[in-house]
Amino acid sequence: MTKAKAHSGPANARVEALRDEIRHHEHLYYTLDAPEIDDLAFDALMRELKALEAEHPELIAPDSPTQRVGGKPKDGFAKVEHSRQMLSLDNVNTPGELADWERRVRNLAGRDDVAYVAELKLDGLSLALHYGPASAEDGRAHLLRALTRGDGTVGEDVTSNVRTIRSVPLSISPTALAKAGLPRQFEVRGEVVMPMAAFLKMNAEREAAGKTPAANPRNAAAGVIRTVEPNVVAQRRLDFYGYFALGDGGENIFSSQVETLDALTGAGFRVNPHRQALHSLDALLAFVARAETDRSALGYEIDGVVIKVNETALQRRLGYTGRAPRWAIAYKFAARFGITQVRDILVQVGRTGKLTPVAALAPVPIGGITVTRATLHNADEIGRLGLKIGDYVRVERGGDVIPKVVGVIQDETHPRGTGEFHFPAQCPVCGSDVVREEGEADFHCINVDCPARLKESILHFASRGVMNIDGLGEAIVTQLLERKLLPSVASLYALDEAALLSLERIGEKTAQSLLHEIERSKQAPLARVLLGLGIPFVGERTAQLLAEAFGSMDALMAATGVELEAVNEVGPKVAQAILEYFAEPRNRQLVEHLRAAGLTFTAEKKQKSNELEGKTFVLTGTLPSLTREEAKARIEAAGGRVSGSVSRKTTYVVAGEDAGSKLEKAQQLKVPVLEEKELLEMLP
Repeated sequence: MTKAKAHSGPANARVEALRDEIRHHEHLYYTLDAPEIDDLAFDALMRELKALEAEHPELIAPDSPTQRVGGKPKDGFAKVEHSRQMLSLDNVNTPGELADWERRVRNLAGRDDVAYVAELKLDGLSLALHYGPASAEDGRAHLLRALTRGDGTVGEDVTSNVRTIRSVPLSISPTALAKAGLPRQFEVRGEVVMPMAAFLKMNAEREAAGKTPAANPRNAAAGVIRTVEPNVVAQRRLDFYGYFALGDGGENIFSSQVETLDALTGAGFRVNPHRQALHSLDALLAFVARAETDRSALGYEIDGVVIKVNETALQRRLGYTGRAPRWAIAYKFAARFGITQVRDILVQVGRTGKLTPVAALAPVPIGGITVTRATLHNADEIGRLGLKIGDYVRVERGGDVIPKVVGVIQDETHPRGTGEFHFPAQCPVCGSDVVREEGEADFHCINVDCPARLKESILHFASRGVMNIDGLGEAIVTQLLERKLLPSVASLYALDEAALLSLERIGEKTAQSLLHEIERSKQAPLARVLLGLGIPFVGERTAQLLAEAFGSMDALMAATGVELEAVNEVGPKVAQAILEYFAEPRNRQLVEHLRAAGLTFTAEKKQKSNELEGKTFVLTGTLPSLTREEAKARIEAAGGRVSGSVSRKTTYVVAGEDAGSKLEKAQQLKVPVLEEKELLEMLP
């Protein structure tokens, strides 16, 4: 034993005692909101621990309360694949929609006694925390890695920042693990939120420093957690609430959601106390109503209630749609609103050349957020509202996020405005002519090289859900465009370190990290490349279906309208948009430049089933387990066609509960009528 270690015996005991005591008080303060001592007493304990660790550095441990702030990441945030995909939830907005979902769950389950758990839908940033032993002999479970949701499949490693969040345990003792029923290696999924008090304080500091305030607590939390300075994160009071516990391989550890939440609470995680196990639709609706009434008094933002099937085994049976679990739903609250005056109407130009009018508003607080801008959608909407500059308007935050003007206030206390608004004849960015096609609601800039269109196209191409080029934000893109270093989207792949170093506030490490991200994006699948092209009406799902149907960019570009419409969910409007996109020489040139850059232009082609080829189906009423969209997709995937009306050419009518006139017409025309179970027997 060395001399230093010989003298550290008593110190070691005191250090461990201090750590346990500090962890106890951190848990009371940051997790339970029930402190036993004041700040001065807590600070005294922390100072004593820091002094002992400074005197005996061999006693410093990674999970010590003094080690919450670690070093900043060397080259930005690494991308790491999730153990199991982090999916979004489907939404409902009315009691009727919730009743439809709850009925489908019972029908799929084959029984009426389904138990649910209702939890508040926190408006924050999703995280996955991975815990495990530091060594084979170590009985504790340590925080090893923290990942953002990212695109659902791959997240960013933000461990150094998450370590600063006081409600995140840095380690969990063997006793606590045993009490909670957790293995030494597990994953906790949950939400990081910024409390309203911390959000308002941060914005006050930003405004005092001449900076733009954050739009809302969710954006603020996301921005803070992704800063490369952990010390900055530590200054902001973020909270983490856990709601899932997964074992090795991403499987649920516990047999129910109630057990999961209780186990996380027992292990020392912060779990939202506003949760309840319920057994009926009426009870679920009552919980939703209480949550909406009480939301303003919580001290943090929520935008709804999440309802989950309680039994894990039943969750597995119910499974997933393409994007969301069937066993969970988010009931989104109605938008909050405020009344304010329209000071001006501005026009923004998007990546497709669409001109969008935006109301510049007198600042108005809505749900704790100060709103100064709200979308007006298009000229028809301004006409419908009868809006003039100077009017007082009702503004809502749709989904509690995007502000929009929903009505003009017309009473004695709110005088009408006098400023008439007319859409500009020229683009406000490039000065080119603005056109509005017959039958269309939107005005468009006709210049495909309009700087505003190019900027938005690049930002869309690089965004997280598309090519996922981390670090390529608006500030960098603006500088690159101003210096004429990005003449097109494809020119991203011609950027070099010298070009990036010529920009303001770009150092060598940042430049190298961004170039690495651009190079990595070449591995993105064909569906992402198609999405990145910005073809009108081609969203994430349509891009995936097109990639699977054609198998290559070349096959898609050569497709006819008939071939395009044969793809599931591609109708005449989408098919025409694809044909027009690839008929434009500039767009084909962009595709060729992306090909030369080495992007992925092929995908695994799925063979289309033809078991229902030549058969036409009409869907009517509410089916026991399938939604209309799901039934339509499965029929079309098997080669069948779904029509909206019954005729003598209809092969089958699929009738569910509350079937209406379509069923009557089928009976009149003697068209065969199927129940859902008969349809399912026909499907591959």
